[in-house]
Amino acid sequence: MPLRTRTTWFGVVLDSTDARALARFYADLLGWQIFNESDTWVDLAPSEDAGYNFAFATDPLYVPPVWPTVEGRPQMSMHLDLEVDDLAEGVAYALSVGARLAEFQPQDDVRVLLDPAGHPFCLYIDRPNDYIDRPDDSAASSTADA
Repeated sequence: MPLRTRTTWFGVVLDSTDARALARFYADLLGWQIFNESDTWVDLAPSEDAGYNFAFATDPLYVPPVWPTVEGRPQMSMHLDLEVDDLAEGVAYALSVGARLAEFQPQDDVRVLLDPAGHPFCLYIDRPNDYIDRPDDSAASSTADA
């Protein structure tokens, strides 16, 4: 049985020392609207009835993750992947609203940026032919039976 059966809703929450400031950054970046704003919690969504949101919680003890990972330092527990139409324009816009370009860039066709609270996020252009070819289920099961 799925966790929710009557409604479909999904949300992600990021911590920072200032929920309002981080929410304003993502509202500018994504063009979404802020809902339910307080000093300790802010909801952001493309519309009031979208069925998903992006929320921000104030945690006075929040420590930004380190990118790339360094032993003994806070590590990111997740990152966002945001598809853009033009990578250079997307990066320029993200920088103009307060993002920072990460020093380490592991791929030529993806840009890793850091939001004002230090959370990494990636901008990319979807190129379907770049996906790794995977065997279909019948090929996988015949290989397993061999």
